[in-house]
Amino acid sequence: MPEIYTAEHEDFRQIARTFFEKEVVPHHHQWEKDGIVPRDLWLKAGEQGLLCFDVPEEYGGPGVKDFRYNVVLSEEQTRSGCSGPGFSVHTDIIVPYLSTLATAEQKQRWLPGCVTGETITAIAMTEPGAGSDLQGIRTTAVDKGDHYVVNGSKTFISNGINADLVIVVARTDPDAGHKGISLIVVERGMEGFERGRNLDKIGLHAQDTAELSFTDVVVPKENLLGEEGQGFVYLMQNLPQERLIIGAQALAAAESVYEMCLEYAKTREAFGRPIGKFQNTRFTIAEMATEVAVTRSFVNDCILKHNEGKLDTVGASMAKWWCTELQNKLVNQGVQLHGGYGYMMEYPIAKAYLDSRISTIYGGTTEIQKEIIGRFLGL
Repeated sequence: MPEIYTAEHEDFRQIARTFFEKEVVPHHHQWEKDGIVPRDLWLKAGEQGLLCFDVPEEYGGPGVKDFRYNVVLSEEQTRSGCSGPGFSVHTDIIVPYLSTLATAEQKQRWLPGCVTGETITAIAMTEPGAGSDLQGIRTTAVDKGDHYVVNGSKTFISNGINADLVIVVARTDPDAGHKGISLIVVERGMEGFERGRNLDKIGLHAQDTAELSFTDVVVPKENLLGEEGQGFVYLMQNLPQERLIIGAQALAAAESVYEMCLEYAKTREAFGRPIGKFQNTRFTIAEMATEVAVTRSFVNDCILKHNEGKLDTVGASMAKWWCTELQNKLVNQGVQLHGGYGYMMEYPIAKAYLDSRISTIYGGTTEIQKEIIGRFLGL
């Protein structure tokens, strides 16, 4: 398959791989018990230049607008089995809102800390009663002249416990439908901003995922991100990148599962021979090899298109649903292939099984992605 990475990307890959092997792998099991990654890990990532690649140099970033670096970092984190650090949520999903929509004053306030890891970010979209349907959000931001008063609740917020800045999707005009939605940045320490439970999930145990509540939170007008009433448009513009990185992570996970299964099929013996010598196992592994190879070509094409600004919503939706469904399919096959050992947490395939299940849900469910594609097809 065509190689899309240069020597510079591979050098960066080695830096990322070393970081995860040294700073994350030895501690990740404990962090899964704790339900959170310590903040000092973010500072170490910042020191290594692993955060916020697209932030301009004037705000402390490297100013590198090449999404291949983002993908390399996510691939190495995925392949290390370290699902806890929310670096991708921060770098690939949230900070781009600040980079593209913030005023010069806001960028100076927020971006340097995002690059160093001192400032951790989250975005609060999902509510207890509104998930995929963003137009159904009920959180409000009422205009009070020089400030907004924010009220509402959010749930399933990645980086929610550690976050210093939260981009809150709120309704500023209750009668304007999707045109009444705005993005308001709420900061740690604002009175009335509270964090609820660090949610107990099936997988991704070291990744803090929280409930957030906002009770009469006074937010200065200087924290409006972009234009009032344009929040829904901004979300739609940024979702393709979010869906692409989720797809790329899912593919990296699927490739890891394939490699685990190939090795296991060569070494595990039953009835006097390696299980890979049985036709059913051999065919399963052959299908895995083919599916990840075909998908890798598609995802690489999407990455290059995104770098050129040519990846549309439909392409991103295709990548998101296909890769995540493939990840779930392969990891399910992998557990079966490993037999009883596949059900034991000491085997990486078991953890991969738990961590994978969310991938077809967050970032827009598989069903939503197919709906988007179907509408594009005129159906």
